Amino acid sequence: MSTPWGAHALTRFPEDPRDRLRAWDASDAYLLRHLAASGTSLDGTVVIVGDRWGALTTALAAHRPTQISDSFLAREATRLNLARNDVDADAVRLLTTQDAPPSRIDVLLVRVPKSLALLEDQLHRLAPAVHEGTVIVGTGMVKEIHTSTLTLFEQILGPTRTSLAEQKARLIFCTPDPALERGADPWPYRYRLPDGIGSLSGRTVTNHAGVFCADRLDIGTRFFLGHLPSGRDAERIVDLGCGNGVVGLAAALNAPGAEVLFVDESYQAVASAEATYRDNAEGKAEFRVGDGLSGVPAGSVDLVLNNPPFHSHQATTDATAWRMFAGARRALRPGGELWVIGNRHLGYHVKLRRLFGNSEVVASDAKFVVLRAVKKGS
Repeated sequence: MSTPWGAHALTRFPEDPRDRLRAWDASDAYLLRHLAASGTSLDGTVVIVGDRWGALTTALAAHRPTQISDSFLAREATRLNLARNDVDADAVRLLTTQDAPPSRIDVLLVRVPKSLALLEDQLHRLAPAVHEGTVIVGTGMVKEIHTSTLTLFEQILGPTRTSLAEQKARLIFCTPDPALERGADPWPYRYRLPDGIGSLSGRTVTNHAGVFCADRLDIGTRFFLGHLPSGRDAERIVDLGCGNGVVGLAAALNAPGAEVLFVDESYQAVASAEATYRDNAEGKAEFRVGDGLSGVPAGSVDLVLNNPPFHSHQATTDATAWRMFAGARRALRPGGELWVIGNRHLGYHVKLRRLFGNSEVVASDAKFVVLRAVKKGS
């Protein structure tokens, strides 16, 4: 990526030579060009929110920015891209969306997230650190910036306008108004699960902003819950890509003697899963933010439950599902099982047969299919 601060070699994480998706897009480049052309001073506290693969953080590393991210993969990509470009890791402060932000922000750069709820929560959390002189610039592709996006900036930070589009990217300019009556941050959100879903009926779920289906039980998860294995003989169960932890909670209630590992690459998701679990169960549980089952010992798991995502930001891809399935096969003991739910058209049964040598349809309807794969051999 060529920038006013030089050319930078960047990759996504985990690095895959077959992946043709770049680690930056036109909106990253547009923002960097604007900062240089406008002569924006970067001498104060620079905060970069939602940098997807570390492109902005790497380019601006000389100004010792603070990065705030909800994504473990984005943080790891940033670390590796800094090292790849010979940047001292100490030059950048890496925070998660669960950490307290800096108390004062002089330049706020926001990569608009896919989730409007996550943007709302982030702006509320950052607003107390913004002052009259803070420079606020958002960036995103045209298809990612909507009237509702601009309304959030207006309501939480101050008057907002947008730039002309360049290469299908657009900038957001916000003038901070410290006296603005912005109201309270509505996140995290709690709701009651419906009746008729077994042991989870009527239980309370906690969702931090940005977690899928923040205000209701989605139909795919509901279908999965109706067909989960009992897990009663399992000693260690994994809710892989746990989201708010509803599936893992059901597994814990069905098999109270098992230890359940909740894992997701989103800090918001894992915080949601832990809050949901603590409110409803008392058994053994572990909550981990990470890249799938990396770090989980091989042959240490009896059952993996998985609803894999099939988008990476705006790109449709099966790379994440493939890594999840491969990680599950490695982590499962012989005879251990992977249970997967997905949209019928995604063809997960083909991938499972390639990896496990088997795939069985447990249940299906017009939209979803639940599949079971068993790890064979030693």
